[in-house]
Amino acid sequence: MSYAIIRNEKYKKANLKGIYRHNERKNINYSNKNIDKERTILNYHLKVPLFSYEKEFERTKKELNLKGQIKEVSNIVCECIITSDNKFFKEIEDEETKRYFKTAYDFMCQYKDLKEQYILSAVVHMDEETPHMHLVFIPVVHTMNKQGIEIDKIACSEFWKAKNSYRDLQDAFYNYIKNNNFNLERGTSSEKEHLSVEKYKEVTNYKNTKELLSNINLELPETPDIKDIKKIMINRDEKIENEIIKPKDELIQELYKDNLSLYKELSKQSNLIEKAEKFEKERVALTNTNINLKNKCNELEEKISNIEFDLKFDYENEISQLNNKYQKEIKGLKKQIEKFEKALDNIKTTIKSFITWVCRKLSAQSEEEIIHKFEKECDIDFNIDNQLKIKAQEREDYEIEM
Repeated sequence: MSYAIIRNEKYKKANLKGIYRHNERKNINYSNKNIDKERTILNYHLKVPLFSYEKEFERTKKELNLKGQIKEVSNIVCECIITSDNKFFKEIEDEETKRYFKTAYDFMCQYKDLKEQYILSAVVHMDEETPHMHLVFIPVVHTMNKQGIEIDKIACSEFWKAKNSYRDLQDAFYNYIKNNNFNLERGTSSEKEHLSVEKYKEVTNYKNTKELLSNINLELPETPDIKDIKKIMINRDEKIENEIIKPKDELIQELYKDNLSLYKELSKQSNLIEKAEKFEKERVALTNTNINLKNKCNELEEKISNIEFDLKFDYENEISQLNNKYQKEIKGLKKQIEKFEKALDNIKTTIKSFITWVCRKLSAQSEEEIIHKFEKECDIDFNIDNQLKIKAQEREDYEIEM
């Protein structure tokens, strides 16, 4: 049986750039190898962000007059990831898949009176192994200020304030999906109840235990040796020895053993808490380091993408400018050639008219005769086209020699 799955993540302002670039597919390369870029075109929105998540947050906060103190460490945005498994999506096919995500979107719009206006983006990814929706929203609570005026406030901790908040989310989502005729089981909750180190110290009375351990005396009290007593009590009734001295001595030995056992147990408990404190500090440090590294990776990925985009833009802009420049030059050269061709035609016409005029003045038999004599005496071809061909051939021969 497939499950109705909904998970929630909380983000600070510094995280918004990274999740925006991932969700909205703004990166060129992705560390997630499951993303099939050829299928990215199949992704679609149920709520399209007008700007980046950061700008969308600021715009929504301003336009809707949202209250609440926003600090650097404040969680200001939540992201619900909604999905099921491949088997479920293959069985219901495309139209029902779209209805499933639309139903999930409608559920989030009314959950805790969230309202659609506080949703920054809702995008369905079809380019990964399993279809899923990233729904990013501002956790807004509807409350009153100190003057008793109703306000809408950004408060992630209050939005998820209830002890079983995520379990309640799972229950509500499952019931909503089931009522809309999707045959799914309730997703398993990721909440695990566990004691923090401080709570464990409180339960085990750690402070008093440490004080008790420091005050416990593991040395046996000094008691008279039975042999010495025997010397004093020679010829006296042995009843005192057997009924008073021996039992007390045995009791002291038993109390000593119990005390030693208790000391070991308390020491073990104390050491366990100290180790837990150490591991907790290491866990917090590693978590913070991991978050910082993740943020740096997102920043580097974004910088690389921006650099690639800028280089591509500059390259295309440079090519466009060069192309425009050469097109203008080619256009100018064509106009010059046209002028030269017209001038050449005028020269040809003028020369032809001049020869006709000379022949008439000199009473020559024909124009060809005069042209022939001119070519012979001056050693030049009278035909301008032939002259141009000869010059071109001479240039070609010169370039070959060079």
